[in-house]
Amino acid sequence: MTESHVEQRIQARIAAAKRKRERRRQQRSELAEARAHGLKARYAAKLARWATEDDE
Repeated sequence: MTESHVEQRIQARIAAAKRKRERRRQQRSELAEARAHGLKARYAAKLARWATEDDE
C-alpha cells in the first residue's frame, strides 16, 4: 500500500525534528565540554596565581 502525500509530509517533519533535536544535543555536548575545559583552565590559573602570591 502506498503512503499518501500527507503521510509522507508528516514523516518528513518527524525526521527533520529528530535531526534538529540531535544537532542541538550535539551542540550542548560540545559547549559543555568547552565549558569544562575552560573552568579547569581558570582554576589552574587561579592556583598558579595563588602559588606566586604565597612566594612573595
